[in-house]
Amino acid sequence: MKVRNPSICTDGWLRHCIWEHSSTIRDLYTARARDEREEMTCAAQAAELVAPLVTPGETLLDAGCGSGYFFHSLRRRNIAADYYGIDAAPTLIAIGRRELAAFGLPPERLEVRRIEDIDGAVDHVICLNVLSNIDNYHRPLERLLKMARKSLILRESAGAGACYSYVRDAYLDPGVDLNVHVNRYDAAELIGFMEAYGFTVERITDQRSGDAPEMVIGHPHWWTFFRAVRAPAAAVCSHASK
Repeated sequence: MKVRNPSICTDGWLRHCIWEHSSTIRDLYTARARDEREEMTCAAQAAELVAPLVTPGETLLDAGCGSGYFFHSLRRRNIAADYYGIDAAPTLIAIGRRELAAFGLPPERLEVRRIEDIDGAVDHVICLNVLSNIDNYHRPLERLLKMARKSLILRESAGAGACYSYVRDAYLDPGVDLNVHVNRYDAAELIGFMEAYGFTVERITDQRSGDAPEMVIGHPHWWTFFRAVRAPAAAVCSHASK
């Protein structure tokens, strides 16, 4: 008897990736990669937070880089880090590879990867506005902490207590009906998690929002910066070393 082959596709992740279904995002990220838009406040603040930690020639990974436009924030401040970017959306990485080469970034420095796909070590990690839009932060943040030799600059929705939502994104292309995570993480829990991996963590007020909630796709986000610096010869607790 012939067994019927079920209709199973292997491109489900991409088909359900909201960043692959927004012409508005594609146009915006193209303009940012061309340095045609005003610098984002959060990108400027992240660059200023990492600048005193960078020694020329050190590596910096931008996790969830979009089209890689954070490269401009480093370039205009003469922060001499070797920039690398990863993003899970192939369309956005393609934009960055095409546009940023004119500004001196080799296309191979931008790769289509999810955070869970990568391993190894870099000197510094930047992760802006990414973890709040996935199911939870533990696994990807652990990966970034293990990779960061010196520092991690993190900007996420965080505050007193956690709140998890999975809501329809009404700002996608016509006919696209997809949901996205809109999470607020407990700030104290985030800090404790990063400290357990051998970092000294400083919570810093977001300059754009000033600790007030900002509406993004119709839902409040409590943007907060965290600067985590690896403590020399820090003892890592048992769960972080497993």
